Amino acid sequence: MNAIITVVGSDKVGIIARVSAFLAERNINIEDISQTILSGNFVMMMMVDLSSGAKPLEDVKRELSALGDTMGVSISLMHEKVFSAMHRI
Repeated sequence: MNAIITVVGSDKVGIIARVSAFLAERNINIEDISQTILSGNFVMMMMVDLSSGAKPLEDVKRELSALGDTMGVSISLMHEKVFSAMHRI
């Protein structure tokens, strides 16, 4: 099962490292990643594979949000199908 993670906030050292470590600890594979800095704001999107992870989507979503709070960034996660439906033109 694939999901999309978005991370948005002020740029600072270690954002990618902390999010990647969080995912690795939960056996969640990063399938694709894109990140950029826009006027000092860090913006990252990841497609991840949750099929080998031991936790349900809602638990991972809640934990990622809490991680974002500790880092001062906004982290959200949604199922790939929901993301695709929301961004269909």
